[in-house]
Amino acid sequence: MRSSNPVFSRRGFSRDNGYAGFNAQQSQAGGPAVGTNPYAEGATNPYASNPYAPDAQVGAPPQVRGNVMTIDDVVSRTAMTLGTVVLTAALSWVLLPVDPANIGKSYGIAIGAALVAFVLAMVQSFKRKASPAIILTYAAFEGVFLGVISSAVSTYISPGVVVQAVMGTMAVFAGVLIAYKMRWIRVTRRFYGFVIAAAMGFMLLMMANLLFAVFGGGDGLGFRSGGLGILFGVIGIILGACFLALDFKQVEDGVTYGAPREESWLAAFGLTMTLVWIYLEMLRVLSILQGDD
Repeated sequence: MRSSNPVFSRRGFSRDNGYAGFNAQQSQAGGPAVGTNPYAEGATNPYASNPYAPDAQVGAPPQVRGNVMTIDDVVSRTAMTLGTVVLTAALSWVLLPVDPANIGKSYGIAIGAALVAFVLAMVQSFKRKASPAIILTYAAFEGVFLGVISSAVSTYISPGVVVQAVMGTMAVFAGVLIAYKMRWIRVTRRFYGFVIAAAMGFMLLMMANLLFAVFGGGDGLGFRSGGLGILFGVIGIILGACFLALDFKQVEDGVTYGAPREESWLAAFGLTMTLVWIYLEMLRVLSILQGDD
């Protein structure tokens, strides 16, 4: 299971109409689906089988194994990862104040931390197994970046905008979780494909805007300020909400199919990246709105 977020994709634990290419396929004899779910019962499962999995073979001898992922594992690992982000963000806010005397130094450290976090995220995304050390180090550097950016926005735009962005992020998380549990959101292959395509288009536009800003000066194509900035910020929040649904789906399927406990670290990694994405987009939208007042 690789991290799911607006930049990276990961394999999923698909059931029925799985969205990441692991959906079950009928056997030639019309029997039960086998072979494509990485945690399904049978020879293709790289882990010990779970006799209670939805696609378990009829008549197969019961096998019991421990060390499987649970919701409690995901919650605890996510709390550790997000806690690291919050802790380092608070420390960087206090130790790296953004004021005219050291603004260049603070921004330099923030950009450096963001680059290190990006590299670590890439490394973990391409690893076959979770590395708690890499994930927590990523969270620490991501927190440094968020702390400096949040301090700058709070100092130069509005003291209360950071709290509003945090509350908005929590509201999006709670809303998507409720909608997913109530089955108002159904993650299917079509839903997955649409979200990935939309995210790729969004990222390409943001990269183009950045290039125009670097070489042409100003705000580039204007996608990050004014009315267009608000529009694209809202689109970014919606995309983040969609990726939350993908994260919830993968957690649910991982628990259902008896994924190994180490996969809970990857679930925490994906959820953290998605929540950071939503927070940044929320902060941008609120900053534009309050900056225009």
